[in-house]
Amino acid sequence: MLIVGNWKTYVETVTKAKALLTNAKRIVAKGGNEIVIAPPAPYLGVLFAGKSKVGFASQDISLASRGAATGETTATMLTSLGVTYAIVGHSERRAKGETDALVTEKVRHALTNRIIPILCIGELTRDPDGKYLKRIREEVSTVYASLTPSERSKVVVAYEPVWAIGKASGDAIDAADLYEMVLYIRKVLGDFMPAKTAGKVRVLYGGSVEPGNARILAAGSGINGFLVGRASTEADTFTALVKAVS
Repeated sequence: MLIVGNWKTYVETVTKAKALLTNAKRIVAKGGNEIVIAPPAPYLGVLFAGKSKVGFASQDISLASRGAATGETTATMLTSLGVTYAIVGHSERRAKGETDALVTEKVRHALTNRIIPILCIGELTRDPDGKYLKRIREEVSTVYASLTPSERSKVVVAYEPVWAIGKASGDAIDAADLYEMVLYIRKVLGDFMPAKTAGKVRVLYGGSVEPGNARILAAGSGINGFLVGRASTEADTFTALVKAVS
């Protein structure tokens, strides 16, 4: 499974960042899962020390290139620091105004620079009439319609329903509902690629993932991994979560 730890801004010291990386290396050495960490941008230069079994992701990707772009972190800078993945369209970024059009540009920019985008999608709420499915289709279709056939298979899709974030695991999504959503996502992907190829696209889940529910979600939903938030910033919790799906 692909397990991505999005540290957000929970990790505020280099000391803790280094400790979490050491823990991630310990986890990945045991094999069985691909572990990727997404530290805040300032830590990338501190943590990257050449080839590593632990992958690095950026929490976002700038559209800026070299030149007059104060405060931006370019794709070239990211790749020089070992970044191979970029989280794009996270719900927290969308809440600050990122549109489907901007997310699409960022996905394309990442691919152009040989960075694998982790495309975040997810509905704000669920209505009994299933209208939220239209939103999921929009988020997927807007991006995939702009990509070439070869690019489409490279994108990782992370489903993160906003309504499930920050809840106790028992109040978040269950395996049956997640399974239906994964099927729906792959059905939408099937509009842009052969069904066999759509079935191979890696689909992650994010939203109140904890050691207590990770095994059940992984076993019964058809996902290929997790996008983990705060739980990835506590070594013992993250270790237990990965162990639960190993």
